[in-house]
This record gives sequence, C-alpha cells and structure tokens, in this order.
Amino acid sequence: MDQTKNATVLQEYLNWLHEKMRNRLIAYFRPDVANAEEPPADVNPSWPEAPLVKFIADNELSENEQLLLIMALAPHVNAVFFEELINENLVDKGDFPLIGCVKGSQFRGLLPTGETFLFLLAGFDLGERIKVMELLTETHFFAKRQVLWLEAPPEGEPAMSGKIVLSQEYIDLFLTGGYAKPRFGSDFPAESITTPLDWQDLVLNTQTMEQLKELKKWLRLKDQLIATNKRLKPGYRALFYGPPGTGKTLSACLLGKRDPADDPEEGWQEIDVFRIDLSLVVSKFIGETEKNLSRLFDKAEHKNWILFFDEADALFGKRTNIRDAHDKYANQEIAYLLQRIENYNGLVILASNFRNNIDPAFSRRFQSIIQFPMPNQSERLQLWKMILPDEMMSREGILEKIAATYEISGASIINIAQYCFLKNMQADGKISLISAADIEEGVIREFNKEGKIYK
Repeated sequence: MDQTKNATVLQEYLNWLHEKMRNRLIAYFRPDVANAEEPPADVNPSWPEAPLVKFIADNELSENEQLLLIMALAPHVNAVFFEELINENLVDKGDFPLIGCVKGSQFRGLLPTGETFLFLLAGFDLGERIKVMELLTETHFFAKRQVLWLEAPPEGEPAMSGKIVLSQEYIDLFLTGGYAKPRFGSDFPAESITTPLDWQDLVLNTQTMEQLKELKKWLRLKDQLIATNKRLKPGYRALFYGPPGTGKTLSACLLGKRDPADDPEEGWQEIDVFRIDLSLVVSKFIGETEKNLSRLFDKAEHKNWILFFDEADALFGKRTNIRDAHDKYANQEIAYLLQRIENYNGLVILASNFRNNIDPAFSRRFQSIIQFPMPNQSERLQLWKMILPDEMMSREGILEKIAATYEISGASIINIAQYCFLKNMQADGKISLISAADIEEGVIREFNKEGKIYK
C-alpha cells in the first residue's frame, strides 16, 4: 500500500471533520460570524484505493456515519486533534462540557464521547439529538460488526458520556491496509496456526477428501449461498473425529490455504485459522468460561476466521443429569456454547478422538461430521514415499513391506522418518542411505512411546 497517498487521504478526512466541528463551535459561540461562513464541502478523496475510502464505499456510509467514523479515528491519527480544535475556537481554555471530550487514563489528549458527536450533528435540537443517537445504538451496523461502539460510562452517568471506541482491527486496516492478528493471551485465548504443507501433501481416503472439498467450496461461495435463501444459517460447523495423527489439525490449516487446483489464478484470499487454547477458556469459576467464550466470539465475528477447537471433549462433552451445582453450571456452559457456535458466521471445527465423546445436542448443529480413520496400506505407502523417496533407501521394496506390516498414522510415520534422518545424518549435513533396520528401530521406538506391543 502507498503509505504517502493513504496519509494524504486520512488528512483530507480529518480536515473535513475539523471544518465541520469548527463551524458548529462558531455557530454556537459566534452566530454573527457563522452566517457568513460557507458550509464545508464533502470530501473528494485524492486516492480512491485508500482502505478508508473503500470501506466507506463498500458499506455505503451516509455523511453522518462517515463523520462518526472519522471522529473515532481522529485521536489515533492526531493525538491533539480535539485539543487544538477547541483551543482555536474557545476563548476560555479548559474543559467545556457541551463538547463532551474526556481524557484517557494514559492518553493525555482528548477523546470523543457520544456527547461530542451529538454536539457536532445536532447542537441542542432535542429531536435531532434523538435521531443521531440511533447511530450509537447496539442495533446499528457499526456495533453489530464491532467496528465502533459507545463505551459504557460509570454507573449513574448519562449514556452519551461514554467514549466512542474504534476497534483496533479497523484502526490497523485504515492506517496500514490490513488487519493485525490479535495477540494470544487471556483476552484472546487462540493462536494462529499455519502449515508449510499444501493440499497435495494431504493423504486421506476418498470419502474424507470429498467432505473436505465440500468445506472448501462453502468457504469460497458462502456469501452467494446465503443470498439464495434466508433460511440458511450464516455459519458452518464441522466435527473432525478419528485417532491422533490422522490429519485433523493439518486439514484445518489447509482449509485456510489456497488450493491451486481450485484457484489457479490466485484470486482467493487465504483465511486465518485459530486454534482455541481450552486451558485459557475453561475456568472453575462460575460464569468465567462463558465470559472467555464471549470475548473470543466477539473478536472473531465478521472476520471470516476459521475457529479450530482441538481436543474439544474438554468443553463439548456430554451433558449429565443434574446432581449438584457443578453439573448445573457445566450444562449451562455447554448450552451457552451451543448458542454462540450456532450464531457464528464463519467456520467452526471441533476435533475429537472419539465421536461419542461429543454431546449429542451438537450433532444436529453440525453440517458435516467427518471421520479421519487410520490410513490403509496404500495410503501408508504413499505417505512413506512422500517423506522417504526411493533414492534415500538402501534398496527397493523396503517401504512396501513396512507399509504392509505396520498400521500406523501419518504423524507416526513422520516421527519415524525424523529418527531415520537423525541417525543417518553426517557431520556435513548429508544423509546416508536408510536401511530397513533403521526404519524397524524407529517403529519400535514409536510403538514403545504409544504403549503398543511390537510384533
């Protein structure tokens, strides 16, 4: 993105807001001068490709909505924007309650409040003020999409005295041209996961692969699909189940990547995949789990992210008969989760080793339940040959025999291959030919690790 052109556009919008507020202040304090002032013209941005301009055009924002958006953005672009504006137009410096700006706890400039916006657009016309308030309600596009909202003021104070808060994601978008990924922590208990592998590296049976293709198609065409019938729900929920190491996490990562077979022209934007850390979500304190989930889904809403709940049994387990208060609140957590997942407008994937561990109430809410079985002999051979090509083997036929003899997962095959690489790697980094005995030793180590009996 051309940062110079973007900065120019942002300054053009700030100048527009500055003139609008200046005219309002003059009209209130110096009405004789106000009559001679010409109203500021609409913004004619010099660069139509600026993120702010495209956002305004894509969402068809009215002039008042644009003013609200620029007002929320202003302190993040110019720390002294409101302070300079007020000092230019007020004889008595200091706080002026009608303008409504407040200071932050660490930020020492002035921050706009709901009252600031009402003063700009309506002055003291009660009818106009009530009409303008609609832009700051929970039902407006800004609040629904988590673009900006009115922060709740201290108890007992007027609602419009709350600060206007612009989401950090949209601050990043307007300033840099892209969304910054949220930082992993207690406020956002999910980490972004990726894989260096591609779709051609995924080895699964035909039925499982077909179901994954259905998910890929939904991700590409979901907007068109929802437009066809209002009864269709906006999101998609899938359950991946099967033994460990069979490709559940890899498949979730690949769903966010472009598949050249489906999109050869690179026209599809890749999707972020977030794996939920259930240790930071589930809490022993009543109500905390629901709060953690609420923060997570609020942050993810309308971002087109894929949410991946690995080892989902801990949170999505079967509800029990109520014997005590613990059972009651555990069931409440599951009920709350059912509701949030059903309302999420993106793809949610739950992963479990066993399908029966998941509460039956989720079954009707899943559009797909996809089994990841252990690979059969031909799939195992394909996996072996992908990581240990024939030129690395000491003789032919070793991998065919290993694939026919041992029923192991793809993850175990990778572990065994890594053991063989380390054992045969020389000081100069070259790897000598791998023998059948090397692979047998790796298999023994893997079986011992998993508590299996080696035959």
